[in-house]
Amino acid sequence: MMHFAYTGSGPYCYANSFAMMFGAQAPSTAVIEFATGSPFGMQLIGGTLPFFDPYGWDPEAGFEGALAALGWTSILSKGGDADDALSRLRAALKDGPVWIGPVEMGHLRHQPGMSGPIDADHYVVVLEMDEDSVLMHDPQGHPYARLPLANFMAAWRADTLSYGDAYTMRTDFVRVAEMSEIETIQASVPAAIHWLSMETDRPVPPRTLGNAEAAEMLADRIETACDKGLRAHMIHFAVRVGARRAADAAACLARAGYHQAARIADDQARLIGALQHPLVARKDTDAAASLRALAPTYDRLKVALECGG
Repeated sequence: MMHFAYTGSGPYCYANSFAMMFGAQAPSTAVIEFATGSPFGMQLIGGTLPFFDPYGWDPEAGFEGALAALGWTSILSKGGDADDALSRLRAALKDGPVWIGPVEMGHLRHQPGMSGPIDADHYVVVLEMDEDSVLMHDPQGHPYARLPLANFMAAWRADTLSYGDAYTMRTDFVRVAEMSEIETIQASVPAAIHWLSMETDRPVPPRTLGNAEAAEMLADRIETACDKGLRAHMIHFAVRVGARRAADAAACLARAGYHQAARIADDQARLIGALQHPLVARKDTDAAASLRALAPTYDRLKVALECGG
């Protein structure tokens, strides 16, 4: 089967936010996402919460490596109290937009249905601020969204998220090397192999599983007891972003000549994408079968990348 690249909406908040900061020199969001390492693995955090991203990974784990592979630098600042954070933001905005995150999405009251913390991370680009509100480009589909300052600060505090520090922002984006998209893909392959190996010194919650074990355990859980929370997490976020990541990985690998690895990533994208309808329609046995077929593909992808193809 031929791989056919996806273009469309999806929860690519930090890739889209980086692309906005890069401006006219931005590579595709597929390449940005690839460079973060996100497509290369699966994890079941604490044995219960599934993500189609690498064991021990979170977005911040991939940002510095991605920027290096893309040929960019930025200045990272975080922490302090709310007054300090506001002072930093006001000063930074004098030089242009500011990349913000992670923030707690549940406090972004311009998004329909948001009324409080939901333990969902998000990234935005702040354009302006005054005494009462901030103006932002929210890549969830809300350009030029205005949000009351109190709601923004609650979101930016990020104290209900499982990773990240309060009041994190990036400024002073500078392109230091002219990397083509193919060169960025090639430069990111060693990180992809590293993440697929599941060897990490990052703290991992007890009982967390990765790759094949994660897929098998999740299949068992869905088949026997897919509760409302798990189903909602899967159909509204995890499957959507996981399938897109794998599809973008397949497209990137094919462009760079990693044809065997691209075929495996395409298989992963199809298997992850195939979860959506069964989970929505409550055909959980079918969803479990797709996950069990997915389980061995992570080792296959690692081997293919190690072999250079």
